[in-house]
Amino acid sequence: MHSETNRVRLSWPGKREPARTSRASLRCEKPAEQGFELISGDNLCALQALACRPSRFALAYLDPPFLTGREHVQVGRERNGAGDLVRTITPAFDDRWDSLESYLTALGDRIAAARELLTDDGCLVLHVDPKTSHYAKVLCDEIFGQRAFASEIVWRYRRWPAKTRNFQRVHDVLLRYLKNPAAEPRFRQLYEPLAPSTLATWGESKQRAVLDADGRRRCSSKSLVKTAGAPMGDVWEISIVAPVARERTGYPTQKPEALLQRLLEACTEPGDAILDPYLGSGTALSVAARLGRIGTGIDANPGALKIARERLEALGLSPGHATAHGRKERGPAAPRSSGKLRVA
Repeated sequence: MHSETNRVRLSWPGKREPARTSRASLRCEKPAEQGFELISGDNLCALQALACRPSRFALAYLDPPFLTGREHVQVGRERNGAGDLVRTITPAFDDRWDSLESYLTALGDRIAAARELLTDDGCLVLHVDPKTSHYAKVLCDEIFGQRAFASEIVWRYRRWPAKTRNFQRVHDVLLRYLKNPAAEPRFRQLYEPLAPSTLATWGESKQRAVLDADGRRRCSSKSLVKTAGAPMGDVWEISIVAPVARERTGYPTQKPEALLQRLLEACTEPGDAILDPYLGSGTALSVAARLGRIGTGIDANPGALKIARERLEALGLSPGHATAHGRKERGPAAPRSSGKLRVA
């Protein structure tokens, strides 16, 4: 864990340092010949076992459970003997926790383990919702150091309205942290369309600042170069995966390919390796394959691994497969009582 003096810390009774895993190993059942590997088993064991390998990742994308307090299911559709479409429901992942403290303990273990697998100029993106994003940010500040914080991206989307006496919740939060804030980060500037008012005033020409003798900007003028647009901001409006979308897999909490494509295009380069410890529907690896990256995904659910494998195979890839083994060394269990979190 990164060390900074006088840093703000999130604390609760029984809190400990991130867990270590001893004797963790990966049993390779099929080699990752094309750069893609799916690992089955506990993701903490798998992350600790991956530390024994020399390869490192340019981006770790973590999309953990959101502390919803329920078990999520995978919805499938199959035809029976009569040709009728039958809806099937199978467990996907359990998001029930003893307390917020136990959730943050498990999350901190995996963030710390994933950080160790990054390249020096790589980054980690943690995808959470507003219910836990403030706790998660302080937790990441502790693990990475406050200087490693790069950006908070707000993913804004539209969905079916909920019945609530409150503003509708229509966004998630993506926290981006650099492995080494002193290193030049991997980052490619993306652009979005100019505002209508800017187009009306300047057209599609790039603006050029006109400075006075003191170097202060007085006005702008047009150049002959066509602008690429406005530099991408940290609020992204991207649609969720619609029920009838071709990319929908039936796996719960599936994220849209457009969201992962923007992340990968900005934070990685062709040939880079991507790590997804919460594989789910395999969107991160599927997008990585389309963009000329490689990747490793981890999940304990065979159904998730099956979906991810099918998505990669549809792109002409045959991912390797390994199984994680190991005994986790944990500290005291997080207390069941809630409401004891504090920032110190």
